[in-house]
Amino acid sequence: MCASVTSGGGSPTSASRKILERLRGPTSGWCDFRRRFERAKMAAAKRQRGAGKGAPTEPRRKRAKRAPGAEGEGQGPSAEAIPGPDEHVVPAPVSQGKWKNKERVLIFSSRGINFRTRHLMKDLRTMMPHAKADTKMDRKDKLFVINEVCEMKNCNKCIFFEAKKKQDLYVWLSNAPHGPSAKFLVQNIHTLAELKMTGNCLRGSRPILSFDKTFDQEPHYAVLKELFIQIFGTPLYHPKSQPFVDHVFTFSITDKRIWFRNYQIIEDGALVEIGPRFVLNLIKIFQGSFGGPTLYENPHYQSPNMHRRAIRLATAAKFREKQQLKELQKLKKKEEKPLIPEDPTEVVFETPAEEKPEEIQLVKPEPKMSLKKKKKNKLHQRSRKLKRKLGGTGV
Repeated sequence: MCASVTSGGGSPTSASRKILERLRGPTSGWCDFRRRFERAKMAAAKRQRGAGKGAPTEPRRKRAKRAPGAEGEGQGPSAEAIPGPDEHVVPAPVSQGKWKNKERVLIFSSRGINFRTRHLMKDLRTMMPHAKADTKMDRKDKLFVINEVCEMKNCNKCIFFEAKKKQDLYVWLSNAPHGPSAKFLVQNIHTLAELKMTGNCLRGSRPILSFDKTFDQEPHYAVLKELFIQIFGTPLYHPKSQPFVDHVFTFSITDKRIWFRNYQIIEDGALVEIGPRFVLNLIKIFQGSFGGPTLYENPHYQSPNMHRRAIRLATAAKFREKQQLKELQKLKKKEEKPLIPEDPTEVVFETPAEEKPEEIQLVKPEPKMSLKKKKKNKLHQRSRKLKRKLGGTGV
């Protein structure tokens, strides 16, 4: 066996030593070793020829940094890395970064929701590429089970729609499993299919989140703002997202409620509404996920049951008022009218009318002919005249 291989009959070079060290193996025979050595040597020669001509080479992999005393210490960037004037450079992909923000949002509901809520959930999933879906949860299950569902689905945020009495809709926004979480009453829902707005945006594009200035003034709104940013903001470089920003999610506060709108950004910064739209009426903010100590309770909140009860009481009060008025009118009619003494001055301005003599008819008046009889008489007269004329001419 030969201990070293020489190039051109001389002493072994440093390059050949490195190749030998790479190709040596515990079970390699001489023939296999010789073949591998020749292939590696040819590949090295080709690389040297390509570098001499200045031809573009494939991008090299990153290597570990050498020690300060290593070979090629003071060398700058090689000529092969700089493209020539006649060369075509392919631009790098748009999303060169790494997907670091691993936010995943689970969007699902309880049983008993109507078609409008189902369409709203579908619209939210299409707008949020980082959202996941799940089957409907049973009504008997407790809300703490949702934390386990989020863990199984590998989600750290959750939007849960809870239906009650088949007419009231509540939504939970939660940071699973540690919290905080917020419960809202959803009002004035209008879905994408229902609105038919002219706005449109690219599916999977990243939105701009626009917040009212009130979110920075009060502490409970600041908590909600951070929760909205983490839930509705699409993570950068998400695999299902597009690297474009062409729409805006707006959260504005009016009448102690949060109004959600989705707008498209067109030329010159103008906005066109896309949809969906809904209103969130805050009920409570909890420290934990779907429960725990209450951090904030909305004093202006009125439950739907109380609202419906107030409407019923108002209509009942109106009916009672009408009944009372009718009873008062009946009592007034039954009461005797007070006698007013006659006033002698009332007759002063009365002028007596002229008395006409009464005419007594002694002869019975002639009966009036009806219109039918008059028409019949006229017809008979005409027929007689015609007969007379025809008879006179015939003679």
